[in-house]
Amino acid sequence: MLTYNELKEKPKEFLAATGLMVDEFELLLSVFRQKYANLFVPGMTRKGTPRQRREGGGVKEKLLTDEDKLLFILVYQKTFPLQTMHGLQFGLSQPQTNYWIHRLLPVLRESLVEMGVAPERDPQKVADSPLVNEAAPDLLIDGTERRRQRPKDANQQEDSYSGKMKTHTDKNILLVNSHSRKVVYLSPTEKGKKHDKKIADENAIAYPTGATLGKDTGFQGYEPNGVITFQPKKSQKVKS
Repeated sequence: MLTYNELKEKPKEFLAATGLMVDEFELLLSVFRQKYANLFVPGMTRKGTPRQRREGGGVKEKLLTDEDKLLFILVYQKTFPLQTMHGLQFGLSQPQTNYWIHRLLPVLRESLVEMGVAPERDPQKVADSPLVNEAAPDLLIDGTERRRQRPKDANQQEDSYSGKMKTHTDKNILLVNSHSRKVVYLSPTEKGKKHDKKIADENAIAYPTGATLGKDTGFQGYEPNGVITFQPKKSQKVKS
């Protein structure tokens, strides 16, 4: 069973599981703890009604500490496992896992907004985003895919099938500031079949004038106005 106290002693595994260093986790935790306390007041039930019995009565929760709650939702966001598999890591059933995901996701989102590190979701506001202009506007664009359950409908199966990943996926486009390494824009979720460049074209991202944009072959021909684009080339392998 994953717990914060055990995982924090393994920095490499902690980073792989959460996407954060331990000190970054601690900074987020202080905001997360306050947001959680504001949303879920002690002495009230999960439905927001006054408790009929004292705190601690009934079934004992597995995610007792704020540290474990934050770890739970960060691992879910980072690895996006099936709920059954995610529950196994934290000693929870699938229904319990589903409950905690929906309970904690809003708290995580509000915490990231409070800290000013939530990625922009409106493509027309990217040029003025503090995350873009935190350092020089040297950006990287890429598509990210995550596996999803195979749809039952045949048409949805075709739309969700990613030829690149050879499975059914959901896809997003990300913009990252290459200096701060922060995600500055997150596109709406699309079906795995849709091409990266098409998603970028449809979203019509507004870039700062003179920004540089690194891209891979999935964005071949993507040339936003006023932006200097480049495509890193793979080094030639030395033939023996």
